[in-house]
Amino acid sequence: MGGLGLVALLLPASAEAHGIVGRADLPIPVWLFSWAAAIVLVVSFVALSTMWTRPQLQEPHLRRLFALPRAVDLLAGLLGVGLFALVLYSGFAGAQVTQANFSVTFIYVIFWVGLPVVSVLLGDVFAALSPWRTCARALGVLLRPLRRGGQGGPPLRYPEWLGNWPAVAALVGFAWLELVYVERDRPSTLAALSLGYFAVMLAGMGLFGVEEWAGQADGFAVYLNLLSKLSALVRGGDGDGDGAVYLRRPLSGVTGLRIRAGTVALICTLIGTTTFDGFSNGGIWRNNEPSLQSVFADLGFAATPALELAYSVGLVLCILFVAAVYRLGVIGIHSVSDRYDRHALTRTFAHTLVPIGFAYVVAHYFSLLIWQSQAMVYLISDPLGNGANLFGTSGYQIEYHVLSYAAIWYVQVAALLTGHVGGLALAHDRALVLYEDPEEAIRSQYWMLAVMVAFTSFGLWLLSSVGT
Repeated sequence: MGGLGLVALLLPASAEAHGIVGRADLPIPVWLFSWAAAIVLVVSFVALSTMWTRPQLQEPHLRRLFALPRAVDLLAGLLGVGLFALVLYSGFAGAQVTQANFSVTFIYVIFWVGLPVVSVLLGDVFAALSPWRTCARALGVLLRPLRRGGQGGPPLRYPEWLGNWPAVAALVGFAWLELVYVERDRPSTLAALSLGYFAVMLAGMGLFGVEEWAGQADGFAVYLNLLSKLSALVRGGDGDGDGAVYLRRPLSGVTGLRIRAGTVALICTLIGTTTFDGFSNGGIWRNNEPSLQSVFADLGFAATPALELAYSVGLVLCILFVAAVYRLGVIGIHSVSDRYDRHALTRTFAHTLVPIGFAYVVAHYFSLLIWQSQAMVYLISDPLGNGANLFGTSGYQIEYHVLSYAAIWYVQVAALLTGHVGGLALAHDRALVLYEDPEEAIRSQYWMLAVMVAFTSFGLWLLSSVGT
C-alpha cells in the first residue's frame, strides 16, 4: 500500500524500490486527500442507499464475445514453460547480479506485479500459462497407459478441511521472501526456490488432481484466479467449459466466490502483506524496528536472524491487523441483527475485500511496474547478464520520466478510492440479498462504511509516510 518511487535502477525486491522518496513530492497535503477520500466514500454510500435498492451483482449477466481456439491454450502453456525454464537457467547460470539477471526482475515485477494487473484486465490467464499445471497435465497424459485400464482419477482426495490454507502458506512464504529474507534478490536462490515450488506443485497435482490442487492449494493460481474474478472478461462462462470468452458485469464475478477453509485468511493476507511492505518503509517502523531487533539479539540471535525475526513479527502483525479491522466490521453488522451468526457473516462478506486487495497492489506497486518492467527490454537480449545482445536491445536504459511523481500519486489514490468504492458496492449488494428490509440492509452497512474509510485513510497515510 505504500507509494512507489524509483530514482535509479534499484533492486526490484529491495525496500527502497517500494516508496516515493519523501512527502515533498506529493502534489497536495495528505490530510486533504484523506478528507476528500472519506467524503467520496460517504457520498458513494448515500448514493448506493438511495439509488441501489435491488441486488445487481449476484448474477454475472454473461454476453458471449468470441470463441478461443484450443491452440491458444497449448501456445500459452508452452510460453509459460519456456519462461519458467529461462528463469531457472538465468538464475543458476547467469551473473549473480540483481539488475543484470532476468530471473529477479521477471519474478518480482512481471510475475508478482504484472500478472495480477493482467488478470483483472483479461481474466485468469495464469490458468493457461502456469508451467506446473502444463507439465502436470503432460505427465498425466504420458502416464495414463500405465494405469489400470488407462483410466482412473488421482490416488487421493483433497481434504475439505485443508481448503485454501496451503495457498495462504505459499503467499505468506513469498511475502516473507520478498520483504524479510536478506538474500531475497540473489538469482540462484530465487531459481532454487522456484524449482522447489515446481516440484511441490507437481507432487500435489499428481496426488490430488491437477485442477483440484491448482484451484485450492497452489498459492499463485488461487491468488490470480481470485483477482481475475474482478475482471469483466471470463473464459468459458466461468465454468461452463465451452472455451469461449464472455463479457460479464463488472464485480459480478467475485460475488460467486466459493468460500473454503482459509479463503478469508487468504484475502486478509493479500491486504496485510502489501500493508507491511508500505509500513516497513515508513518512519514509525524504521524508528522502532531496532528495538524489536534488539529483543531477538538479546535472546542470542545474530544480527541477520534478529533482523529477519523482527520483520517477520511485523509481517504477521500487519496481517492480523487487517483481519481484526474486518472482524470489527462483521461485529458491527451482527449488532444490527442476530439473524446470522458472526462466522456466517465473515464468510458472506469476505468477497467485498477482494477489490480492496487489488487496489492496494496497484497503489503500492504501480511505479515499480511502470519503471522497473522496462528492464525487460534489455534483459530479454541479455538474460544471463554476460554481455550478450540477442535482439539488439541490451543497451536500453529505463526511462524514469514516463510519469511524474504527481501523476503516480493520483493513480495510487484513484486506485485506493476505486477499490474501496467497489468493496462498498459489493457489501451493499450482498446486504440487499441477506436482509429483506432495505432499511435494515442499509443499517448493516454503516460498519462496513467505517471499515472502508479506515482502510482508505490508513492506505493514504502509508502512501504519504514512506521514506519519511
